[in-house]
Amino acid sequence: QVHLVESGGGLVQAGGSLRLSCAASGSIFLTKDMSWYRQAPGKQRELVATINSGNSTNYADSVKGRFTISRANAKNTVHLQMNSLKPEDTAVYSCLFHDLVGLDYWGQGTQVTVSS
Repeated sequence: QVHLVESGGGLVQAGGSLRLSCAASGSIFLTKDMSWYRQAPGKQRELVATINSGNSTNYADSVKGRFTISRANAKNTVHLQMNSLKPEDTAVYSCLFHDLVGLDYWGQGTQVTVSS
């Protein structure tokens, strides 16, 4: 049984920073892509950032230059460093691991709230 556990969410003032982490417990067959998604109330879930096994990254336009995704393969962990946070970044952030055999694993989500 594989579980992804996020941590690092919370309440921060606009302009502040948070660092999210997502760690996998259990056995995952070679994680290929690691991603962060977010969903704000009343809005669709959106892809925030992705990092592949070669450490290539992609970001949503709304977070480019402010957020940085990184991974630690030995620990099956992915991080999201979020700087210069804005109220519109408020959402539940969830991690997704996609492995080489095509299985997806989701975390339970962590709340990020940015006050103005």
